Amino acid sequence: MNHDLLMKRCISLGLKALGNTYPNPNVGALLFYDGKIISEGFTKEHGSNHAEINVINKISDNEVLKKSTLYVTLEPCSHYGKTPPCCEAISNKKIKEVIVGINDPNKLVNGRGINYLKNNNIKVKTGILENECKKLHKRFLTFQNKKRPYIILKWAETLDRFISPKKQKNNRPYWISNIYSRQLVHKWRSQEHAILIGGKTYENDSPILNSRLWDNNNPEKFILTNNKNFKDSNYNKINDEDLFTVHEICDYLYNKNIQSIIVEGGSKTIQNFIDKGIWDEARIIQNSKELNDGVKSPKINGRLKNEFQLMNDNIKIIYPI
Repeated sequence: MNHDLLMKRCISLGLKALGNTYPNPNVGALLFYDGKIISEGFTKEHGSNHAEINVINKISDNEVLKKSTLYVTLEPCSHYGKTPPCCEAISNKKIKEVIVGINDPNKLVNGRGINYLKNNNIKVKTGILENECKKLHKRFLTFQNKKRPYIILKWAETLDRFISPKKQKNNRPYWISNIYSRQLVHKWRSQEHAILIGGKTYENDSPILNSRLWDNNNPEKFILTNNKNFKDSNYNKINDEDLFTVHEICDYLYNKNIQSIIVEGGSKTIQNFIDKGIWDEARIIQNSKELNDGVKSPKINGRLKNEFQLMNDNIKIIYPI
């Protein structure tokens, strides 16, 4: 058995679930028997079966299950939540071996799932493609380990680094990026748990902030404002008179169980996260047009992870140094 190759398949399955499982992680799993994959799947929406259960339920022959190896990107859970523990089901089916990408840092699991399996005479091997599995589960791991959401900063800017004119007409967005980049942004939104904007962005743009150009898997919407008359029920209001700092905003979102968030504006809101060093990715779309004057884009220093072109838009993915 090629453990790395089979775990790569699990990772690709987990990616299919990205954006659909919050607050659960997007786990991928498969069953390997007699030299081939006989079942594969991933975690579906919150409250439904986890990846391990989905792949086990596809096989009706218990004798085959006893001789199969289960591959999974994250340690099987060992506690009762919306669903029963996965390690209990694995043990009941007497699956002979479980290959795990990474341990689950959740205090309710954190090695208990692996110990449960071992105590029930199931062979367990961990740390297969560990770095790749950490990347797959970066949102979940950030939430568990740093006690805050995974934070993505995103903005579009002109070649001369403005994000908008100083005054906008009719409270409508001023489009800088092209239609292809806007569709990509909608894909990005569909993958995250929530989206955050400041009050000025809401007043100037009246943004819809959904993923209509992709799949309509829409993130929860949060707004940072001290406007006492704000009544848009599509948003969760964060009163910035009560929550002064980025740390307090992160604590608020953590207590709301938000696993990941895209901060889309405005420039001041994004800059606050940058200045405090509380961010995990920045996604910058730079169009070839120039504005000559307007609202300056945020200033950021980081490590260039990826760069590509979409027509007349240059897109950079930046990580903290």
